[in-house]
Order: sequence, then C-alpha cells, then structure tokens
Amino acid sequence: MRALGRKKAGLVLGAAACVAALGVLTGCDLQEDADLERGEQLFTQKCGSCHVLTAAGTNANIGPNLDYAFQEARAAGMDQDTVEGVVQQQIDNPRPAAPEDTDVYMPPDLVEGEDAEAVAAYVASVAGVPGIEAPRFVAAEFFATNCGGCHALEAAGTTGAIGPSLDEVLPGQSAAQISRSIVDPEAQISPGFPQGVMPNNYEQVLTPPQLRQLVQYLQQSAGGGGGGGAGAAGGGDG
Repeated sequence: MRALGRKKAGLVLGAAACVAALGVLTGCDLQEDADLERGEQLFTQKCGSCHVLTAAGTNANIGPNLDYAFQEARAAGMDQDTVEGVVQQQIDNPRPAAPEDTDVYMPPDLVEGEDAEAVAAYVASVAGVPGIEAPRFVAAEFFATNCGGCHALEAAGTTGAIGPSLDEVLPGQSAAQISRSIVDPEAQISPGFPQGVMPNNYEQVLTPPQLRQLVQYLQQSAGGGGGGGAGAAGGGDG
C-alpha cells in the first residue's frame, strides 16, 4: 500500500480523536465479562497482520501501532474502559487512514458481536500499558495454532489436509526454501493443491528471529523428526 507512514499517522490521530469523543465512557466497565483469551486469539488471527501490539507479539505496520496510539492517553489518565470504547468504535466504524485515502480502510465486519467485544476488551487490557512485554515465542505453538488446521505434521499432532503434508514435502529442503514457502506461498504450489489459500502476510506477522525459529522447528520436525530443539522456542524479540 502507498504512503504507509501517512496512513499510520492518520489512524493514530483518528484514535486520539475518538479518545476525546468517548471520554464520557470513563469508568463504565463496558465488558466486564468479555473473554480476553478469545480476544487475544482473534486479535492475533484477524488484526495482527496490520497492527503492532507488544503483548500479542505482532509487529505489522500497515495500520497504527496500538501501543503508541494509547500510551500517551493512558499516561494522561485514561482508564481501560475508555480505551475499550475507542477500540470498539474503530471496529464498528472503520474509516480511511486519511480523508484523501478513501480506498484504504480497515475491513468492515472483521469481527462482530461478542467477538468484537472480546477483541476490544483484550486490546484495552494491554495496549500502551507501561512495561508490558511480548509473549515468549514458541514455534511449535505458533505452528499448531496458525498452520496445523491446513497442514499435517506428525511431530505436532496436526492432520490438516487443505495444504500438503509437511512430513512429505519438507524433508531435504533448505532453510531458505522453507522460509520462502512461508513468506511467499504462491512462489511454488505443491501439485494438486490450490493457489490463494495460504496467508501471504507471515513476513509481517513474524519477526525475522521468529521466522528463523519456525523454519528450524519445521526442519527438525518434518519427516519424523522430534522437533522441540533450539528453534522450537525463543524470546518474543523483534
């Protein structure tokens, strides 16, 4: 997308404007019973490819950095309920990054109903919180959550059949080949499988160290390997 820096600045300013508009929500306890764990999962799956959020371990910069968008407001005394209201409004009423960029919106209806409430509550619980740290990255867990529904990998206990069995296609491949298949899945399609199915945003979702850890895990695991070696886990570094 063009002019990402301007888009990000515009969206951050938009969030700040909503903060002022929703100041009346302070102290309202909007969603006391929201499922924060569900919200985290949905945020990672639906939103992490566009937004930085330290607590979720996401680092994409297509949309605004949510920590940056709310850290100053928190320092000025905004409470969690008000942040939640701002996020909920942004989800319900996505708008362009800047008035001249009407072709660039956050997708409408990305999450709805209780799912939207859970995402808003989760973001409000962590965005811009001083001292919050990224989660520890575990390649095996990332694979099981994000890839196991489509790919079979015996060492991970996954049986997905939408994509090829990794026990069959990965043995003998170099780290560079596996890495390319993750970040550019259309570069080489396995015979018998359709194009346009695997997400093409993992280069934005994963930091370079995380991508290396995932590749190493797959090399160690595919074809009957045990996995769980040095590449299976690591810090949530950037």
